[in-house]
Parts: sequence; structure tokens; C-alpha cells
Amino acid sequence: MGRSLESANMSGIQEFILLGLSASQGIRDGLFVIFLTLYLLTLLENMLIIYLICGHSELRKPMYFFLGNLSCLEMCYVSVTMPSLLVGLRATPCRVSFTSCIIQLFLFVSLIGTKCTLLASMAYDRYVAICRPLHYPLLMRPQVCLGLAMASWLGGLFISVIKTTCIANLSYCGPNVLNHFFCDVSPLLNLSCTHVSLTELVDFISAIIIFCGSLLVALASYVAIGKAVLHMPSAAARCKAFSTCTSHLVVMGFFYSVVLFIYSRPGRIESTDLNKVLSVVYTVATPMCSPIIYCLRNKEVHTVLRKTLHGR
Repeated sequence: MGRSLESANMSGIQEFILLGLSASQGIRDGLFVIFLTLYLLTLLENMLIIYLICGHSELRKPMYFFLGNLSCLEMCYVSVTMPSLLVGLRATPCRVSFTSCIIQLFLFVSLIGTKCTLLASMAYDRYVAICRPLHYPLLMRPQVCLGLAMASWLGGLFISVIKTTCIANLSYCGPNVLNHFFCDVSPLLNLSCTHVSLTELVDFISAIIIFCGSLLVALASYVAIGKAVLHMPSAAARCKAFSTCTSHLVVMGFFYSVVLFIYSRPGRIESTDLNKVLSVVYTVATPMCSPIIYCLRNKEVHTVLRKTLHGR
């Protein structure tokens, strides 16, 4: 695979230099400690959730099935981008080979596409649970849940194959400096010395399809949920439902708004410090916050966690 990627790059560039998060050495040392702590905390949170879901029959429900998939994805997601961010804070400059850069790009695009469609599937699950409760066991039976999860993972993989293949087959003649902390679409397109209109078009269309498509499904689901909640006779039930939906919408809102801002534009845009800061939001902040908002505030998860801690 490495040789085929190297041969796809018809230029003399064999490696890229990642500028990372530029700052003075003292600040970089502080950022390294902060991001390493956040990385380990994210892994710990998501491993705990997967352990609880897999080890307790009380959580073997469609909602927790999707949350388990999300936790698995979040661990992979941060493990693709965070190591290069940490290395960039400790080693200057941070050098990555052409092959490693393309592999990182492939994994990142695949995972971010999977996350978008998985969030849409989770929103649909909540829609069925609240708006069509009598049909929930049928509409969200195990075969359907498995199919939605597989479609999410395979959809992200399919989009990534197309986008990464286009980018890997471009020529890079120099300079080889990427103004980012990981190998992303726009910084790579900015370094290409060949005509990239077709690649930009493929990147733009795929971003619109997977990001906007999944966003529309999620928004439609939550709009329907909102209408159903407003018609609930119990004030306590309305308050509980709104509390849950609001917290979910906050996570989705942060993630989708940043992703759409960065990716649903023509790919060859100048990489700026603002883009890097926004990238930190959806590559570091949302994976860390998602487990807390989706699971660790959940009463059923709290009950199972207490049982686990007390050895019962």
C-alpha cells in the first residue's frame, strides 16, 4: 500500500511538515499537558461507556447500541488526529511521510463521515421512541439497528475512498509545509501543483451529501420530536424530554456548524489559525463532551455505574 501511494504522488515530495498549533515554547508545553489529559480522559470515558453497555443487559437497547458505536468511533477519531497534535507540540518541526499523511487523511475522512450518519441514526431512533412508541420494537428491531450502524460505517468508508483517492493522485511539487496539526483536505489541496477543479468538485459534493444529508435527517427528527413533546399532557414529561433533546442538540450543533463551515466549501481555501482552532473543537472538544452529555447524565447509566462500582 505504501508503494502504491508513493507512486500515486508524481512529485518529488516524500514528506510533509506540519506547523501544528504555533505558540511559544512555554505555551506549547502547557498545551501538551492539557491535550494529553483531554486525550486520556476521552479514551477513559468512552471505554467506560462501552464496558457498561456490553456488560449489562439493562443497557441492551437500540439507543445504547448506537451510543456504543459512537463511543467506539470517538476513540478511533481522537486517536487519528491527537497523536500528531501532541507530537507537533513536542517536536518542531513535525514531519510525516506522504504515505502516513494520506493514511491519516483516509481514516479521518472515513470517521467524520461515519459520525455524521451515526448522529442522524441516533436522532431517528429518538424520533421513533418519542413519536411512534407503539411501533418502536418493530421499527428499531436489532436487524434495523445493525443495518443503520453498518450503513454509517460503510458510508463513511465509501466517501473516504473517493476523496482520498482523488487527493492522493494529485502532484505535489513544493513547498511541503501544511499549516495544520494533521493532514486535512484543504491544506493538502493548497499544496498541489496540478489542476484540482475535479478534486474540489468531488470534495464539495461529497461534503454536501454526507454532511447536509445527515443534518437534514437529524433536524427533521428533532423538529418532529419537538412537536410531539409540546403535545404531551404532563409538564414533567415535557421538561424531561426537552432537557434530553436540548443537550443532544447542543453537541450536534457544535459539531455540524464547525464541520459545515470548514468542509462544505470549495476545498482549496487558505488554511488559517481560525481553521485550526475550529478543528480543535470537533476533533478534541466534542469527543470529550459527547460521552458526558449522551450517557453519563443518563439515569439508567448512572444506575448501572453505581452497581458496577459497588460490585453488584
